[in-house]
Order: sequence, then structure tokens, then C-alpha cells
Amino acid sequence: MNTDNSIEDDSASVCANCGKEGNSGNMNNMNTCNKCNQAKYCNAACKKKHRSKHKKQCERYLAELHDEKLFKKPPLLHKDCPICFERMPSYSTGGRYMSCCGQLICSGCIHAPVYDDQGNEVAKKTCPFCRVPPPSSEKEAIKRMLERVEVGDSIAIANLGSYYRDGTNGYPQDYPKALELWHRAAELGHAVSYRDIAYLYGNGLGVEKDKKKAVHYIELAAMKGYAASRHNLGFMEENAGNIDRALKHFMIAIRDGYADSLNGIKQMYSKGQVTKDDYADALQSYQVYLSEIKSVQRDKAAATYEHCRYY
Repeated sequence: MNTDNSIEDDSASVCANCGKEGNSGNMNNMNTCNKCNQAKYCNAACKKKHRSKHKKQCERYLAELHDEKLFKKPPLLHKDCPICFERMPSYSTGGRYMSCCGQLICSGCIHAPVYDDQGNEVAKKTCPFCRVPPPSSEKEAIKRMLERVEVGDSIAIANLGSYYRDGTNGYPQDYPKALELWHRAAELGHAVSYRDIAYLYGNGLGVEKDKKKAVHYIELAAMKGYAASRHNLGFMEENAGNIDRALKHFMIAIRDGYADSLNGIKQMYSKGQVTKDDYADALQSYQVYLSEIKSVQRDKAAATYEHCRYY
């Protein structure tokens, strides 16, 4: 029996050090590698004796597991627009958050005419989802945001965190408070908050500067669907000379409509770092994204309002 294999099948119940077979009751959690949770041992002595031999295999397994999660197709950053039910553009200019109802609505629907229940166009602009008029003052806008914070609205919580980071809208600059709010928003599904947390660690704002933690939170943002963070990972890998990994990151970001990643692959192609087929695949993926978010209503809004140009 080969006793050099540190990573054993979970059902085998074989000690990775001495090769002794045992039942799953003997191979308990106390005698399992607490990092990879794969290598099993018949006792603590075998576990300790095998530690140095197991280390490299353990690290390799964890790296493979990490990459499997990192490069897995991420979820969409936003749900479909609740008005037109079309895919939301990934760029922030492609939609607007409504603090009255907590909905994220695409720019096409935001700027489309609003009608009452009789089919008459409403002169005064209201929320296209809940028909509530916009806030009449900054004070009312903040009040609405705080109401959304109370009900666990992740976008409102993240926005409040930004107020504390910047010391705006009547709030003092308080990085620890911003960090607390962004962690809360991220746990509720707000991917961009992971990016903001990374920014604090990367610059040592309110926390000890920690580049490793910054990268960790950038990765979390990317895995949750934030294409800008995915692009940043690609850029970092390209600078490190890891072209294959950079290409993977850029392609994922392109599928979510991040044009800078398309340009990144174009630049790599011009340097001979990727193939013509790679660049063609990137162009095709970006065209697929554009077709998924395209609508006549959004085109009209983009032609009228400069800030709606999300392409």
C-alpha cells in the first residue's frame, strides 16, 4: 500500500502516514488535516509525523480548490430590470437605484414615460416601479435611505458605508464604521462592498495595510459577479506574467460586459501573448452581452441622456 499519498479518498479511511486501515469512527475530525480536510490519520502521532510530507500536497490541493471557485462562472451582478424584465447592464450608468422601493431599474425604464391606471401620461416624474415622487430634499433622501437600511437593503447599507468613508451627507469620516457597514452589505449579497473593503485594506484606511487581504476581497467581489474586480485580477495576473490566468479573468469580465477587459485581450493579442482565436472569442462574447442588454427603450434613453451610455 502506498503510504506517500497525503490526499486520500474520504471513504477509504486509510491513515495517510502508516497506511493502516480503519473505520470512519476511528478516523475522526481530530485526526484529519484541518486545512484540506482530506488526509486522515489513525491518531495524532501519525498526523504530526506526516505533517512535513503532506504540506506540499495539501497546498497544491487547496490551490486547485481555490482556482476552481475563483474561475467558476459567477452569478449576474444584478437581477433583471423589474419593469421591462430585460437583463440589467453591468455598468452603473445602465441603471438607477430607487430608495423609495429599493429597486434597481434600467435607464431605459427610468427615462420612459410614466402612465397612470387610466393610461394617461403622468406629467410629474415618479418612480416607475412604486409611483412615489422623488425626494424633495437631501434630508428626505437620507431619511428614505435610512429606512431602507433598517429593512436590510444591501445597496442602502453600502451607500451609508460610503458616506462614512467620505465624510459626506452630514456623516463624519469613520473608516471602521464604513468597514462594518460594507461587511454587512456584502453578507447580504452586495458584491461591490467587497471591492470597497479591499480598498481600505489596500490603502491602510482604518485598518492595518494588508495587500493579501485586499486581494482576498477583490477575489470575493469577482466571484460574486463584479466585473471591474474581475478585470483587476486579470490585470494583476498579466503584470505577473501569468497570461493564461489573465486571459481567463478577462474573458469572464467580458461576458459580463466589461469593455476594458476586451481592450486588455486586444493589447495582449498585439503583443503576441494570446492567439487570434482568443481575441475573436472575446469579441463574440462581448457582442453576446450587448445583444442581451439591448432594447429599443434603452437606445432611446441613451440617445437622449448622455449618462445612460452604458455600452
